[in-house]
Amino acid sequence: MFAEELCSIEYLSADDVLAAWRVFERYADKGWSFTDCTSKVLMERLGIKTAFAFDQHFRQFGSVEVVPG
Repeated sequence: MFAEELCSIEYLSADDVLAAWRVFERYADKGWSFTDCTSKVLMERLGIKTAFAFDQHFRQFGSVEVVPG
């Protein structure tokens, strides 16, 4: 994995962390964890439109298609 043969590792920037905190505060009613919020911010920055997840929170983002459906 660290050789980036199967995937690439993305690191959060300070701006990403700040943006995620803003999402965390704005959507406090959703019950999203801070990790959910960092995922949302990173996915938006990278233009990722599909997520493989069983977490209902990803469906609440409204900006990603979640598989399996």
